[in-house]
Amino acid sequence: MSIRSYITFVKEQMALIKDRDPAMKSKWEVFLYPSFKALRAYEKSHRLYLKGKYYRARRISERAARKTGIDIHPGATIGKNFFIDHGTGVVIGETTVIGDNVMLFQGVTLGGNGKEKGKRHPTLGNNVMVSAGAKILGSFTIGDNSKIGAGSVVLKEVPPNSTVVGVPGIVVKRDNIRVPVSDLDQIHLPDPVQNEIAALKREIEEIRQEIGQRP
Repeated sequence: MSIRSYITFVKEQMALIKDRDPAMKSKWEVFLYPSFKALRAYEKSHRLYLKGKYYRARRISERAARKTGIDIHPGATIGKNFFIDHGTGVVIGETTVIGDNVMLFQGVTLGGNGKEKGKRHPTLGNNVMVSAGAKILGSFTIGDNSKIGAGSVVLKEVPPNSTVVGVPGIVVKRDNIRVPVSDLDQIHLPDPVQNEIAALKREIEEIRQEIGQRP
């Protein structure tokens, strides 16, 4: 990475982290963020990987993983404005593809299911948020503008503009309404189990009322 490109990278990261993390009080804190260090190492290792220098690439990525707690395989493809908040325990597999404006939280795994060859890891579209502890396992796509709730385990395709929660993950449709990046939020997610319970309660109450109205 040239001095000019490094300065550009630093400026981009300063703006990105300030926008995504309210805990950042000074732009110079960017140098303390594990995400910053991990992504800088990723850029170096990815260039080497594309040149077929796999050992050197892995050496850089493994060193970064030990220092930051973020394990990004140099073969992964990552788009613009990618941010990992906190980052401890994040794992991104070799054939993962990540779109633009994606945000991951700590403990996220973008991994394989152990049964596939070739493209083994997920593809994340643009404007996707994956909350803390979520696991996305397999070579399928998470559609644009989608949210994955904390602790969810996602094992199959997710349509665009969706929210997924639970183990295994259940898709909760969002009526195809785009989720702006500024609205990404880990906690204001629907609970499909509670929704089903509420629906059953309503049905029971309707049946009771219908029985009570009979002559």
